[in-house]
Amino acid sequence: MPLLPQLSGTALLQLALLLSAVPAQYYISRWYGTTATQRFHATARLHRIWKDWSSYLNATAWSEWSSRHFSKVMSYLGFEEPIEEFTKILSLEKMLIDNDQGYFGASKSVRQPRPPFVFLRVGQVVMETRGNMVGVVVSWDPELRAPAEWVDRVYSDFESTKAERTPHYKVLFNGPAGASSVLMAYLPQTQLERVSDMRPNIPTLEKYFTHFDGERFVLQPWLRAIYPEDEEPET
Repeated sequence: MPLLPQLSGTALLQLALLLSAVPAQYYISRWYGTTATQRFHATARLHRIWKDWSSYLNATAWSEWSSRHFSKVMSYLGFEEPIEEFTKILSLEKMLIDNDQGYFGASKSVRQPRPPFVFLRVGQVVMETRGNMVGVVVSWDPELRAPAEWVDRVYSDFESTKAERTPHYKVLFNGPAGASSVLMAYLPQTQLERVSDMRPNIPTLEKYFTHFDGERFVLQPWLRAIYPEDEEPET
């Protein structure tokens, strides 16, 4: 039987975090709760715990180390199935950030005319109604646009039928480590409501917006070209 590589104290902590992430994500996606909201908040709570610990580590070193050792160590421990599951989760999370398939509000197609049933606009401050998390809308789709695998993980069969016809928004929130981290989510309109008199301090907003005008964030020119009607006066 091959020997485990010699690991430093920091590497052992990283390994513990990594091993905890795999079965946790694996079982949350399958068993925790009966609704998308319950699974969303279960994951958020675990992220908060892991981020509190991993914030003490160098992020680049963590990424490089995990890439080198993850498959080897997990294979030693007999977790082949969670490895595949974890890889799928990482792939979907990467697509949530950006992709060329137009999923998760990433399409560069001009959203014009603006459908009357899309109630929220890019740049508006919103609250996730179940967890009271405050964020900012950075894109929207008039209906659900996501890979089938992601839909199967997030929604039950009953929920997915309704969700497919519901506007969805990509929203940036402060991550579990506070003002220095970002949490990105793709959420249905039914789970969001607009809030006023609040300016969240979220990293990377400058990529999407030029400034906050007292009510909402003003779109960068490239984003305004995609959502030309989102800054027009509401009627």
